[in-house]
Amino acid sequence: MNNKSNFNWSVLLGAAFLMATSSIGPGFLTQTTVFTQTLLASFGFVILISIILDIGAQLNVWRVIGVSGKRGQDVANMVMPGLGYLVSLLIVMGGLGFNIGNIAGAGLGFNVIFGLDTVTGAIISAIIAISIFLFKEAGKLMDKFTQIAGFIMIILTLYVAISSAPPVGEAVSKTFMPDIIDPMAIVTLVGGTVGGYITFSGGHRLIDAGVVGKQALPQITRSSVTGVCVTGVMRVFLFLAALGVISNGFTLDPANPPASVFKLAVGDIGYKLFGVVMWAAAISSVIGAAYTSVSFIRSFSPKVENNYRWFVIAFIVFSTVVFAFVGQPVKTLIVVGTLNGLILPITLLVMIIAAHKKSVVGDYKHPIWMSVFGIIVVAMTAYMGVLTIMKQLPKLFG
Repeated sequence: MNNKSNFNWSVLLGAAFLMATSSIGPGFLTQTTVFTQTLLASFGFVILISIILDIGAQLNVWRVIGVSGKRGQDVANMVMPGLGYLVSLLIVMGGLGFNIGNIAGAGLGFNVIFGLDTVTGAIISAIIAISIFLFKEAGKLMDKFTQIAGFIMIILTLYVAISSAPPVGEAVSKTFMPDIIDPMAIVTLVGGTVGGYITFSGGHRLIDAGVVGKQALPQITRSSVTGVCVTGVMRVFLFLAALGVISNGFTLDPANPPASVFKLAVGDIGYKLFGVVMWAAAISSVIGAAYTSVSFIRSFSPKVENNYRWFVIAFIVFSTVVFAFVGQPVKTLIVVGTLNGLILPITLLVMIIAAHKKSVVGDYKHPIWMSVFGIIVVAMTAYMGVLTIMKQLPKLFG
């Protein structure tokens, strides 16, 4: 009984950290720093609201997946035949595009730490990620790796936050009484934390580990909330680190805002610490994107189901080859970034509909407040998605 309890706790924590570290990528570091520079202490309010909305989105998705025991694409196909294939296409395209960026971030991390050129660093990082999926117990190894990466990022960022001597009192005050409220920042943070493949990563991991059914709801709920809270803690520490540096009169380097936060707060050693955080953020996002993207096509073919680890490896290899030989194709990233903005409102709406269909969840009764919460997130992210498309169209066809 004790071994089973330990296994469940390990799986629940692993799923939470897989979701959290999937969302904490290179873009997360830059986004958090830039918003802090713009909104100063009032960015605390944005973080608070986004965490509440993130929990609303995660609870809806994870509970439906957990109760039904079916992955996102299969739930979508049960809501409307063929919809699961569309969702899978969007997820895989988005995951592939962002994985190229994640591989680049891992290469940049190695460049900062060891002075290696970015491509070499990216290839070494890809080999490390691939090695996890060469083992039969890849799931357990992935759980451990993402937990270690998450703890490293949080501890190092906390050290930088303390070193930067932020105005904590002002940050707390403005979190509840902000000078500025930026709705776009809130929606951007929600999309970055639970958008695209991210919201499904932990839920799909729980399915693979057999944590499903109504009896597992308390565990599923705990794991989903833990994932959002881990992401929130990391964002708060980075926010405080940046706020401390800015409040002390320093100017961030626009070419690499998060790196300059670490360097200005701790000196040259801070730049190396940034490299470690960047690498941990990027490599864990590589693993999360590859694992979750492939999980969206597993149920479509027995060949994929039986060899899913090799498909995950192929996904990482392909992302690395594209980065090594093509770099980060700007238009491709714009397209997938735009599509990614549409994934969350579509998939979350599908999950909310599924939550009230007996054919999907049986006699499970989904809380109305949770559905309302989810609909608010759907409306906000759909609005943001449309705005993003309108903004990006000139770049694609200009």
